[in-house]
Amino acid sequence: MKMLELQQVSHYYFSKTSYTKALENISFSVQPGEFISLLGPSGCGKSTILSIIAKLMKNTSGNIKIKGEPLEKSDAEIGYMLQQDYLFPWKTILDNILLGPKIQKRYDETIENQAKKLLQEVGLGNVLKQYPAELSGGMRQRAALARTLMNDPAIFLLDEPFSSLDYQTKLKLEELVSNTLSNYNKTTILVTHDIGEAIAMSDRIIILSAHPGRISTFYEIPIELRIESPMAVRKHPKYQPLFDKIWQSLESAKSDNETGELL
Repeated sequence: MKMLELQQVSHYYFSKTSYTKALENISFSVQPGEFISLLGPSGCGKSTILSIIAKLMKNTSGNIKIKGEPLEKSDAEIGYMLQQDYLFPWKTILDNILLGPKIQKRYDETIENQAKKLLQEVGLGNVLKQYPAELSGGMRQRAALARTLMNDPAIFLLDEPFSSLDYQTKLKLEELVSNTLSNYNKTTILVTHDIGEAIAMSDRIIILSAHPGRISTFYEIPIELRIESPMAVRKHPKYQPLFDKIWQSLESAKSDNETGELL
């Protein structure tokens, strides 16, 4: 069964005198455990797609299903990791990670031990009692990853989570996130502007054109790249030719809709 399916999804933003088409007829599906990336020019609706899946906004038309059930009726947990970590500065790292279980009233000693184990897995086992201000940006994003995983989401949404980090930290986090989500068999959608990041982490890439956002091209990542770590992918002989093809697709997507559409 498909974990997630979007069928002819469109979304319009309305004002008093007009409306703007943000997305038009978006259709794709994601299999359990699959990692896909959304690439496209600014304004193509990548983050809007994530917000709709996360139930933060309602699509204007079309259908979305999780495990065959309509999104609005599904109680499946959706994890959402953003550019900022949004850790509470007055809480310790461990308390930040335990926030979800406590709100859901399922906190106990077993859950706390699970949180400590998860923090150990992401390299934060020695900072449980420290506060966010005492950590680097990369460490805070690791904590955000652990916090999201604590809720055991069926679908993991990543909205440019590494964009504010320096390049070396970004590459290390790509490796960590990719390995962690693979180990937990999480179905994942990544929004990024970074072609290399998308190739290094994904099973498939979806290229969107803008104004309104439409699907332009699908790319299946070769198995030779998918079995490698994100760092090793960038050194593989098949990496650069694929990068160049995707670059050309993005250039075409930009030129298709340079002026936008406002009705």
